[in-house]
Amino acid sequence: MKFGLLAILLLFFVVFFIYPIFYVVEQSVWIDGQFDLTYFKLLLTHPIIQQGLRNSFHLALVVTLLTTLISFPLSLIFRRYQFFGKRIFSGLVLLPLIVPPFVGAIGFKQLLARFGSVNLLLIQFGLIAEPLDFLGAAGFWGVVILETLHLYPIMYLNLTASLANLDLSLEEAAASLGAKPFRRWRTVTLPLILPGYFAGAVIVFLWSFADLGTPLIFEYRKVVPIMIFEMITDMAVNPMGYALVVSVLFLTILLFIVSKKIGGTKGYASLTRKTEIVVSERKDNNKVIQFIRSIVLSLLLILLIFISVLPHLGVILTSFSDEWFMTVLPTKWTLKYYQLAFAHPLAISSIRNSLMLSAASTFLNILIGVSIAYLVARKKIRGAMMLDILTMLSLTIPGLVLAFGYLTCFSGTFLDPRVNPVPLLIIGYTIRRLPYMVRSAYAGFQQCSVTLEEASSSLGAKPSQTFLRVTFPLIFMHVLVGSVLAFAFAMLEVSDSLILAMQERYYPITKAIYALLGRVTDGPQIASAMGVLGMGILIISFLIASKLLGKRMGDLFKV
Repeated sequence: MKFGLLAILLLFFVVFFIYPIFYVVEQSVWIDGQFDLTYFKLLLTHPIIQQGLRNSFHLALVVTLLTTLISFPLSLIFRRYQFFGKRIFSGLVLLPLIVPPFVGAIGFKQLLARFGSVNLLLIQFGLIAEPLDFLGAAGFWGVVILETLHLYPIMYLNLTASLANLDLSLEEAAASLGAKPFRRWRTVTLPLILPGYFAGAVIVFLWSFADLGTPLIFEYRKVVPIMIFEMITDMAVNPMGYALVVSVLFLTILLFIVSKKIGGTKGYASLTRKTEIVVSERKDNNKVIQFIRSIVLSLLLILLIFISVLPHLGVILTSFSDEWFMTVLPTKWTLKYYQLAFAHPLAISSIRNSLMLSAASTFLNILIGVSIAYLVARKKIRGAMMLDILTMLSLTIPGLVLAFGYLTCFSGTFLDPRVNPVPLLIIGYTIRRLPYMVRSAYAGFQQCSVTLEEASSSLGAKPSQTFLRVTFPLIFMHVLVGSVLAFAFAMLEVSDSLILAMQERYYPITKAIYALLGRVTDGPQIASAMGVLGMGILIISFLIASKLLGKRMGDLFKV
């Protein structure tokens, strides 16, 4: 039975993960029945595509650099100092990670426009004479700022984990030998945390390189993801989209290998096997200095958190505004856009679609995720580890690549998303969020003693009875947490929804938000109201998951 389950799960990954990717690669190099690299040569010679590649690399590099500049000092502050509200701030700095920038971009455009709230406020205080072009370079800086604010928590989590496992005796030894603080940081601390930094940097770079939703909202169209999105409609006559997708896939694999190589290097290693988290406090005998430092750090963190949630505050204000023009805040307020969100045909159908799709993908996540975790944790049969590897790879492959693969390889079949995208949307949502379920269920199996299952079997219970009556009740909380996370992320999935949902009646929330933004009158307000509803669902889901698992919010993202 266990080998049958393994075969079914491997078949699922082959059909819905490996095959779509392989199909896209094949189409990019197999032209007129023979191997041909013409499309890839065009990537290096076509001026528009070259510009798109340059813009995407430039965007990803700048976002990675800015997240680094924020996250390094942030992680050191939490590692080395005590200050007012430290525990509360440690959770609040992760708030931007909860809501995708696709939603925040709506409010951000309102706040940072030439005559938006920020410019008008600066003019009123006499700090500037004319409005600043915050969203200059055709929206480039708007995308950069929003993605940086969304992604810096990922870098921060990786750096914090690396610093938490750092052997402090090495720094103390360097200090005793006369090394100055900066020298200790450069020669001891930095080399030891580099693997964690590169792991976070790779995630940030790939995410910002392959992000589709944020550039669409800001109309920054000359980037690779939007070029791929626009080539979908004419794939039959312009197959360049295949080569662009393969270039994203190649970059993903390359950076994944580099990060694994750097993360697995033994060039820099601690002398001790230290697993507990130890906080190094910078103590000063002068209480006044301690007090002032605590105030300054708290104020800096409040400023960072305020700026981080500013896009989402903009969405909330837009959703309640009935009149907002040339003023810092709306001059008239209303609830009618929330009423329209539940009355407008496109809005209500998209909410219904997203709830159905998310619930179905969560159910599939439970079936597949618990099965994989069971095989890996309990059976340890050959091939089970391959399932675990494929599961984690699904987290690294951009949703853009997988969605494009589904659209092309299943075209003309009974799963053709042009006819009905629901099956592939459910499967796409499932595969993208499967790692959360597998890791959560695996942790449950590790905490559940196998002797209880052996006792049940010794009393004559069948394996299925043992699992349903003994094992599953014991891991239920872990499965519930994984389900909450899978459901929450699926509700605001961007790439799959934008690419696969091609008919209005199948639009999920994110596709409906994008469509409504094109309405000149009340579209942005209705879209903002829907965005606020999505934000509320995500925040409630994370609070429930955190409460059930007894973890801080940051620990929920350690899959």
